[in-house]
Amino acid sequence: MTAVDEIKSRIHIEELANEIPTVKLRKSGKNYTGFCPFHENKRTPAFVVFPDSGTWRCFGACNEGGDIFKFVMKRDGCDFSQALKTLAVKAGVELEPLTPQRKEEDAHLDRIRQLLEESVLLYQHHLTRNPAGKPALDYLIKRGLTAETIASFGLGYAPAGWDTLMAHFTGRGYTIDELKEAGLVSENPEKERVYDRFRNRIMIPIRDTQGRMAGFGARILDPNDVPKFLNSPQTSLFDKGRLLFGMDHARRAIREKDQAVIVEGYLDVIILHQAGFTNTVSPMGTALTEDQLRQLQRLTRKIILALDADAAGAKATMRGLEIARQSLDHGDEMVFDARGLLHEESRLRADLRVTAIPEGMDPDEVVLRSPGEWESILKNAKPIVQHVMDTMAAASDLSDPKEKDALARKIIPLIEDLASPIERDTYRSRLAVLLRVNEESLMQLQGGDSVRQKPTARRRQKPSRREIPGVSEIKNPLRPLENHCLRLLMFKPDLFLALESELKNSKFEPLSVDDFQSAEAQEAFLLLMEAINQQEASVNDFLIDHQPETLTEFLRQINAGVNLEGTPDERIYDDLFDTITRLRLVHIREAIDSIRFLVTELAGWEKNQIDERESLLEYNKKMTELTGERLRLEKALQPEINFQ
Repeated sequence: MTAVDEIKSRIHIEELANEIPTVKLRKSGKNYTGFCPFHENKRTPAFVVFPDSGTWRCFGACNEGGDIFKFVMKRDGCDFSQALKTLAVKAGVELEPLTPQRKEEDAHLDRIRQLLEESVLLYQHHLTRNPAGKPALDYLIKRGLTAETIASFGLGYAPAGWDTLMAHFTGRGYTIDELKEAGLVSENPEKERVYDRFRNRIMIPIRDTQGRMAGFGARILDPNDVPKFLNSPQTSLFDKGRLLFGMDHARRAIREKDQAVIVEGYLDVIILHQAGFTNTVSPMGTALTEDQLRQLQRLTRKIILALDADAAGAKATMRGLEIARQSLDHGDEMVFDARGLLHEESRLRADLRVTAIPEGMDPDEVVLRSPGEWESILKNAKPIVQHVMDTMAAASDLSDPKEKDALARKIIPLIEDLASPIERDTYRSRLAVLLRVNEESLMQLQGGDSVRQKPTARRRQKPSRREIPGVSEIKNPLRPLENHCLRLLMFKPDLFLALESELKNSKFEPLSVDDFQSAEAQEAFLLLMEAINQQEASVNDFLIDHQPETLTEFLRQINAGVNLEGTPDERIYDDLFDTITRLRLVHIREAIDSIRFLVTELAGWEKNQIDERESLLEYNKKMTELTGERLRLEKALQPEINFQ
């Protein structure tokens, strides 16, 4: 992850915009509206913030938009480099210069990822084409997996031999050290022996949020083997505290359904996806980390923790109340840390709920028996405090005053950890009714030893850098198109003049920095234009000599794994024109949706804050312009659409 991506993952665009008092953001659905901070008109709320993509746009006089970097550049009147430094300090991200050593390290990591990708193919081969893998394939089919699902998740089989994988890859030029770094082999120092880490196991590839290989989860076939599940060891790519299994498949569904479901097992995730519940993920270990929750929170505020009956029961709840973070890495079962989850819920402004799976069953068994039953289980998920109250009450004798007192002393600290005073009052009342006691007697417990320091004091403290880990980048649908456009232009910059001519003949605006939303893409485009317009050196030489350090990693990434050599100029040109047309079409369609959204939002603003008639006139004029431009762009792509 680049420093830019890490900063974007830590800083919310809505919080950044709200730092300017005149913006006055109002939430509606997933988005926010307000007054643009960059022009004088304060009568029309034409400023929209999109938290899902981390972007903003003004549909008024500015007619500009972008990401958090563009916001700071426009707010502070600075360049990208200075905005990067400003936001890095705010996010607690340390900017490291891209030294030759760093470039070498990045290239090395790319090679390790390639080794892991080749391992996936090798394990798949042994599952589907090696007779020794038939028991593994039969097991997966017996569990209810289809051939399409097995292929989609890249499932495989590790043969029983001690050096099958090692011999294969050393024969292909990989070193033992590289195999160790990828987590594919283990070493016994006493016997001076290196051997395959995974043997006679079903192999489950684990990828990061960008779909890049990070490691494996491996399940036993022989019931005498231990452990039942074996993950890759901690490596430079495999960090179990930052990975969520299935996230690369689940990202879109989580955003569309506005809900994420967390289960314990890898195969549970796979079968739930197969059944259509594609918003499901699983942690790598025993407890959720702040990193993992932040990844989900970027996509949705609604998170359901689906636990088996024991983990969700009173015994595990007690373990959670005693703050299970001291034993996060012990045991194989997911720990329900009620108090820790409440802290994260408050910090991340999320809605965390808990649901229990029928005793003796796994999620995959439930959904294979009845998808409707699984839907019902999710619908019945309860807020954390309510879940703890219900499970502990069910396991207590509420006619015994001492048990009442013990239960109250366990629940009150949870209630006091809630950020909302309304929630605290509500749950105190519910607890009083449940225990059949006076609410004042519960209030008297709040000052005792059973309660830790009040959470309000903790929430006023500014988190340290260590408390704000980096998480996955925000996915923006425009980003792939922007990157591809730049990739093509930088590969064949001499096509730019022909492109400009065709855009002009088609009565389209010339390509400009406003066609790009990402601040990095804007900076790269401006640099490319400078390279094309100068006469002293070739475009490529100019780019190499004048490329700022802040763009080095970005430019390397957009060209990584793409080889355009040998592609005819005509195909590159057609691809470039279509990419720009599609990029603009996405811009236009998003803008039209936003105008419609703004029109519906007018009713929610105080009449003395805005001029509704003036606003409607502005919006209608803008809608007419945008609709006409959309039709022209769609017509430009029509031949390709008919051909398909």
